[in-house]
Amino acid sequence: MHEPYDIIQTIRLSEKATLLSEKENKYVFRVAPKANKIQIKQAIEKLFGKKVVAVNTCNYAGKSRRQRTAAAGRTAHWKKAIVQLREGDKIELA
Repeated sequence: MHEPYDIIQTIRLSEKATLLSEKENKYVFRVAPKANKIQIKQAIEKLFGKKVVAVNTCNYAGKSRRQRTAAAGRTAHWKKAIVQLREGDKIELA
């Protein structure tokens, strides 16, 4: 899990994430659950070539979901990282 593409899975493009990127220069990523803040910072700096100021992480537990059969299903556990870039740096998403 030392490759940047193994650590950073996807970027989260929600309404809240868009407001964070516009107002506070923060970007939201879905990352590998075992990745720590240092690995996330290094992966973002290597992939996008931008300077990272701060990284905040949140762990989310999977939820139980109903299935057609009697067995109950479950969504996956996942981890979110909110990355703040240096003043003046931006990540072009489009």
